[in-house]
Amino acid sequence: MVAYTQSMQDHSDCINHVKFYIREHIDEPLHREILADIAGFSVPHFHRIFIAQVGESAASYIRRLRMERAGRKLRMGAVDITQVALAAGYESHAAFGKAFKQQFGLSPSEFRELNCSAATQLLKKG
Repeated sequence: MVAYTQSMQDHSDCINHVKFYIREHIDEPLHREILADIAGFSVPHFHRIFIAQVGESAASYIRRLRMERAGRKLRMGAVDITQVALAAGYESHAAFGKAFKQQFGLSPSEFRELNCSAATQLLKKG
């Protein structure tokens, strides 16, 4: 039982290290092979452990962080949604708008019109 508990803690530490790396490199391409290497796992093992620890895949986690950041930029008055889309890793306003609406239930323009409290609540749920 002690070995199992230690293994769980080791996995948690590795995944926390990966999450820190992701946050620090969120503007860069984040390939699963690199993330698995940072954790010290094979790609399939990393995928399983990441989901077990975080509750979502690494790709979903990265996408969510980028969307939350995009939402904060929109709330802070970013005028050009296309620039926000590009910074979030999308190649077009349309693709970003679709993904944003899927994440938050509103278009980027609708989101930008929310009051601060409502926008904050949506970002927390994200």
